[in-house]
Amino acid sequence: MAVRICFPSVCTSFTHSLQAGSRADSEFVRPVIMSVIKSNLSIAQEKQLCSLFGHVKLSLLFKASVHGYNTGVFHSKCDMQGPTVVVAYNNAGFIFGAYTCKDYRQTGQNIADDKAFLFSFRAGNQNQCPHRIPAINSQQAFADTNTGPNFGALLFLNGNAAKVHSAPGNFYNFNVNEMHGNDLTLTECEVYRVEDFGGLLEKPWRNVNWTSEKRKELMEDIKTYKPVINSVKQARVLLIGPVGAGKSSFFNSINSIFRGHVTSQAISGSAGTSLTTQFRTYSIKSSRDGKPLPIILCDTMGLEETTGAGLDLDDITSILKGHVMDRYQFNPTVPLQAGSPEYRKSASPGDRIHCVAYVIDACKVAVITQKLEEKLGSIRRRVNLMGIPQLLLLTKVDEACRHVHDDLKEIYRSHYIERKIQEVAARLGIPVSCVIPVKNYSQEMDLDPNTDVLLLSAVMKMFHFADNYFDDICMGEEEKHD
Repeated sequence: MAVRICFPSVCTSFTHSLQAGSRADSEFVRPVIMSVIKSNLSIAQEKQLCSLFGHVKLSLLFKASVHGYNTGVFHSKCDMQGPTVVVAYNNAGFIFGAYTCKDYRQTGQNIADDKAFLFSFRAGNQNQCPHRIPAINSQQAFADTNTGPNFGALLFLNGNAAKVHSAPGNFYNFNVNEMHGNDLTLTECEVYRVEDFGGLLEKPWRNVNWTSEKRKELMEDIKTYKPVINSVKQARVLLIGPVGAGKSSFFNSINSIFRGHVTSQAISGSAGTSLTTQFRTYSIKSSRDGKPLPIILCDTMGLEETTGAGLDLDDITSILKGHVMDRYQFNPTVPLQAGSPEYRKSASPGDRIHCVAYVIDACKVAVITQKLEEKLGSIRRRVNLMGIPQLLLLTKVDEACRHVHDDLKEIYRSHYIERKIQEVAARLGIPVSCVIPVKNYSQEMDLDPNTDVLLLSAVMKMFHFADNYFDDICMGEEEKHD
């Protein structure tokens, strides 16, 4: 999903793109082939478009050259997405389209929207302010039908083709030569979700100690942590999440902190399918030549909404119970069987998972599909039945919010990040107190103390949750003895 951060004076483009079919993260360092769907807008053109709004973020929902000039696909990807902007391109060099703050719902009615408008500017003129054309009657801003985006004067994807129907006068009034140069054949048509950043809260809603002393304290606390069960030496945390959410990057980031420099032991990146194809159990050393830390991060294949793709639910159950060995090769169509060589028949308490961490990209919370949400819900129910504590890592917060990108210490003052935390908590059924925002190392060459504090705090939260699991085991044993 192409995510770009835009605001009037500056427009910063990030590397997130809408995925063509998905999977990310694995275990050996090697070149990563990128397979992503990118916006047609240049940074300068995006800045021009964003000048029509305020402080907003654009998220690419639909791209006709990839998804097809098909109204059914358009509605499947763009209905119920809130404020959206259609961006069309033609050979005459025009970039033009339409904005509405209302949902597409296919009600068959004309929709009132006093914020709706059409726009146009020339692709080669970076200094041009886009023409903005409001509706003649805001009570009939657009027709909410099962066609392509229909603003009366402009109908996109006309006839399920790379065409736009133009009829100025009744709904919007414009000069056709200034709007699209009378070229009604499209070279591309995109639809973006438009999200308002909001400002900064007066006070942070969580308090964080950002000092170097706190960083050292957290590192020492992690090194000296001991599970309350003597037979368990390391807490096992399972990372579960969609393709490209940052599961492997989280391990790389924690490993980097204790190595003292940015590392990339586990492959991470953006690709069409999951880079992680094996179950990996990663131990982290306290330093280059130090002892292993009391935590094992378990990396899995990325979740995918398509049946027969991504991590299988039965494999997750086997992992939770400790039956899956390191480097087991996932097969999305056939889960691990009890008689397989990679199946551990007698799993000890130390082999089991003690905490589950869901990993979600903050840039993609708004466009989590219903199928993926249902799959995550099924996983949560299985984890709940086994009494394993769960938390959620909200990654890429710096890419999701301009304020956090400029200063990571503003993370708990960002109104936008607060909304994202509340939204993902509500959608996945996880308490807000269990959602931990973090920034992984991805393109940095050097460590950053503020990034480290958030990451190390997340590890300590995992230890606290693992302790809850161990306490339940101890109580269960006591009840048996009684």
